[in-house]
Amino acid sequence: MIHNRQPLTVSLFILVFLLCSGETFSQTGFRVMFYNTENLFDCKHDTLKNDYEFLPNSMRAWHYGRYKQKLNHISKVITAVGEWNPPVLVGLCEVENDSVLTGLVKYSPLKTQGYRYIMTHSRDERGIDVALLYQRGSFRLIAHDSIRINFPDKNKRPTRDILHVVGQVINGDSLDVFVCHLPSRTGGEKESEPNRIFAASCLKHYTDSLFTIRTHPNILIMGDFNDYPHNKSISEILGAKAPSSAPDDKMLYNLLAEREKDKSFGSYKYQGEWNILDQLIVSGFLLNRKGGLSTSEKQAGICNQPFLLEKDEKYSGVKPFRTYYGMKYQGGFSDHLPVFLDFTLPE
Repeated sequence: MIHNRQPLTVSLFILVFLLCSGETFSQTGFRVMFYNTENLFDCKHDTLKNDYEFLPNSMRAWHYGRYKQKLNHISKVITAVGEWNPPVLVGLCEVENDSVLTGLVKYSPLKTQGYRYIMTHSRDERGIDVALLYQRGSFRLIAHDSIRINFPDKNKRPTRDILHVVGQVINGDSLDVFVCHLPSRTGGEKESEPNRIFAASCLKHYTDSLFTIRTHPNILIMGDFNDYPHNKSISEILGAKAPSSAPDDKMLYNLLAEREKDKSFGSYKYQGEWNILDQLIVSGFLLNRKGGLSTSEKQAGICNQPFLLEKDEKYSGVKPFRTYYGMKYQGGFSDHLPVFLDFTLPE
């Protein structure tokens, strides 16, 4: 059954918030990013979760020193993507709990950037969730909610919730942000595809409702979809394809879809071929530059700085520098590359 709660009703809240805010800002834009952290676990066992793989006495020998290095690595990635200006919003997936996020924002080099965070607390058996870091001075939190994916088949393994956050950006516009980590391809792409299609349909239910209640629907969806831009969950269920010459205000557009044709470009490398699992999807209203917050296909990208990559000995070229390769600890960053998007503000 599709999650049937209505999206957060915040229109009156936004109006009151705007009237009460007397601050003005001079920035002309800001950056957001999304990053699959590849298993950001702490070193302590949660009795309600299957996190045995990431404990000191496990085969991975995940200890405090490796955990601290992982926090420092993620901090370095966020700083690099921001080009020394911290991204206003940072979507993350594969984060275990509040403890690791507190460690990231308060006890890693990122502590000087003043991030706050929101995360889901889903029923995923391994205990991994999605989260959003935000710069409180540039993104004023209004409300947030978790979209639970309740599969019709009760025997299916539970998956991650989708995080929905509503905030006000620095020019006064509201922005609805969704952070996703759709069901994996475990068991095979085709066999697992119905799970991602169902999760995408839950997300579509929410965005359709927002298109109905929002006069100016500023929607940003970012996340690891475990599907490529051409797959059904994205191109058909969400209807999120590459932007057209005249975007419809109340349609969704995948800003990385056109780049899928370039097989030397991607956020993830599988069997020697780059492709895009991590998506940046926006509402058409954000592409039509109607005097407010806006963005474009050209303002989306994938960060592939050299420190995030290593030589691909098997397939040639380079590949993401991972934390683990199988059970072997490499001390790298992640099996995914971060994606980012720049927004333009009216002058």
